[in-house]
Amino acid sequence: MGLYQHLKTTFEKQPKDLLIIHRSRLIAWRKEPVTIRIEKPTKLNRARALGYKAKPGFILVRQRVLRGGRMRPKIRAGRRSRHMRHKKVLVMSYQTVAEQRAASKYPNLEVLNSYFVGKDGESFWYEVIMLDKSHPSVFKDPHYSWVASPANRGRVFRGLTSSARKSRGLRNKGFGAEKVR
Repeated sequence: MGLYQHLKTTFEKQPKDLLIIHRSRLIAWRKEPVTIRIEKPTKLNRARALGYKAKPGFILVRQRVLRGGRMRPKIRAGRRSRHMRHKKVLVMSYQTVAEQRAASKYPNLEVLNSYFVGKDGESFWYEVIMLDKSHPSVFKDPHYSWVASPANRGRVFRGLTSSARKSRGLRNKGFGAEKVR
């Protein structure tokens, strides 16, 4: 088994000592700003699987998103009872919302991908992998030079990231599709 497989099993098992570390980590994250740039990924195996490389031009951002909020607050003034409260339809996933907020905070960077790192009673945390499209190490790399093209500008806001495509049902081509006979 390689290093990344060991890391994956470590995150999946969650022994008691790791749970204590994780809980203390969440407490520290709650006190941090909503969007914060970080130096190293929390889950290295996940970041590497989604395209992260430890070289200049790759930026990691930890984004906090509040959970819930699907019900509109009760209106205290006069209203017809039918229009008092409405359930909001959650169109985007929390992960897509996190990607968009990170992209708004860093407008010169482009979102490559993101992954889940933790949750508590009130928040979700995602780490967003972002690329500096004007950095030479990014636009000269044959695997990532496509990000620098103008056609891929603002892809997170157009629903072109992996999480947005998943929430729209576009990631698995054959899954759920009706077979024509």
